[in-house]
Amino acid sequence: MNKQLKCNGEFVTIHHKKIHIFRQGDLDKPKLVFLAGSATVAPVYDFKVLYEKLANDFRIIVIEKFGYGYSDIFESSCDIDTIVSTEKQALDMIGETKPYILVPHSMSGLEAIRWKQKYPDDIMGIIGIDMATPLAYRSWTDKRVSKMIKMIEIANKLKLYKIPLLYPLNNRCLTKNEIIQQKLLMNRNAFNQCYMNEGKELLHNVRIVSEHGTISCPTLLFSSNGKQIDKYWVKSQKEFAELMNAKLITYDCGHYIHYYKSNEMRTSIINFVNKLKQ
Repeated sequence: MNKQLKCNGEFVTIHHKKIHIFRQGDLDKPKLVFLAGSATVAPVYDFKVLYEKLANDFRIIVIEKFGYGYSDIFESSCDIDTIVSTEKQALDMIGETKPYILVPHSMSGLEAIRWKQKYPDDIMGIIGIDMATPLAYRSWTDKRVSKMIKMIEIANKLKLYKIPLLYPLNNRCLTKNEIIQQKLLMNRNAFNQCYMNEGKELLHNVRIVSEHGTISCPTLLFSSNGKQIDKYWVKSQKEFAELMNAKLITYDCGHYIHYYKSNEMRTSIINFVNKLKQ
């Protein structure tokens, strides 16, 4: 690891490689486990604008998968079952007790659904931040995925991640040192091979989640206006909410909802979890 990188969490070793986990808050409080969206270079800083507002009421856990944040980058399998079992193993290794409330952003919504399918007793609720579901990928084809991967490869060669508007970072609520760390992680992680492999496995992972059916789990969904994704996004969010009998809150904002609506989200999350505890 770059000597300038100074993590704020702890590491566990799986497959001889390190995964970084950040923890904050009392052990006896409900556990929120944050799962990063695809290609988020520094999840522990990306989510801070939201979790710092929740830290007094919850135990906060941020898992940084291989290729994300301070975790190692290596040619790991990116099929959905391997990702979920690795995340579960990481939490077991640091001694966190179940159940958890998963807080997935974007594509990690597939991980949250699969986690509940594979290990139902682990999960007491899901709070989706513009989370992806199999319904969101109905119109996707192998050709579209291949085109996406090709564009990422070109962007990497041209180092387009250095253009702020093309690869925005969350600086809200970060200290000066955290902003520096986030930039270092962007330079190390942007468009790395783990992200590429996740993209290549996307439709395969969607099929696995779809084949194992609908889950039964208390769910709160936050949806963006979909303009940064595609024209079917909001429709798929509504359909999934109906399928899950979930509360859906839609904001007229971009895909990283927590950048813009963290105060409103905090209130909704506390109310949702209070009902779970009743």
